[in-house]
Amino acid sequence: MSFEEMWGQARSEALARQQSSTRLNQLPASGGGGAGGSNYAVTSPDLKAVGNEAQELHHGFEADAFHAGATTDTAANSLNEDSFETGSAMWAAWDTWRSQAEALLSACAHIHNHLEDTVLTHTKHEEVLVTNLSVEQINKHFK
Repeated sequence: MSFEEMWGQARSEALARQQSSTRLNQLPASGGGGAGGSNYAVTSPDLKAVGNEAQELHHGFEADAFHAGATTDTAANSLNEDSFETGSAMWAAWDTWRSQAEALLSACAHIHNHLEDTVLTHTKHEEVLVTNLSVEQINKHFK
């Protein structure tokens, strides 16, 4: 068997396998689409609690994350003066720690701010809905 024949046969087999394993990304025609109901609900107090936890983590971590900076500076400089390579390694470790700590602090602040905004937006939407429904009920009585 020549290379062209083997290559053609391998392509045909691969294509046959691919076609036989293709599935449509849809629900069956009978049922589906939320028939069982949803039990997922998030309330404003839940969001507020998560946001507050993120804020507490931010403040607690911010207070503790950088206190070693001055000590690291002193130790690294002392080691460098004594010709130890550990001083530069300490600086590399400190830079990595500082960078990751800043990323965590930024993420905590972002989570808190986003969830706080979500709660406020949700509250405003609820007020609009309640007002609109109330006006609708009043209008029914005047028609």
